[in-house]
Amino acid sequence: MSRQLRSAFGHYATGVTVITTRGAAGEPVGITANSFSSLSLDPPLVLWSIAHTSSNYEAFRAAGCFAVHVLHAGQGELARVFSTRNIDRFAGVPTSAGASGAPLLPDFHARFDCETHAQYEGGDHLIIVGRVLAVEERAGVPLLFYRGRFAAVAEPPAAV
Repeated sequence: MSRQLRSAFGHYATGVTVITTRGAAGEPVGITANSFSSLSLDPPLVLWSIAHTSSNYEAFRAAGCFAVHVLHAGQGELARVFSTRNIDRFAGVPTSAGASGAPLLPDFHARFDCETHAQYEGGDHLIIVGRVLAVEERAGVPLLFYRGRFAAVAEPPAAV
């Protein structure tokens, strides 16, 4: 069932994000994730989840803040870098500090700077809820993940 379930989940296109925080020694930590979702407008809350088996699990579990960078269509390579194990994911990637203290990447489609609001166990993942302190957005086309591959919409939809 696990293989079939994974395949069926792949039929749901998601956005691609890089989520960043600081480790126990203050070092930048980041991962690629597609589990990001909006949760509430009032208060402004977002959520995402991290596998218990992730090498960055403890850093995010202990973090009081994080930043979600929604990637644009030209950032497939950055998504690959932040999903690769045993490398310095921040090599050559400049960062600045957000209002929360989380490391911020300079290039993004949208960005949410958050303080950790709550955490919940969810099967083999930890669900992390963040209160949005600052948000930025830029024009362009988002990077999508569909059936195990990166994709992009042909053109951005018109504003509603």
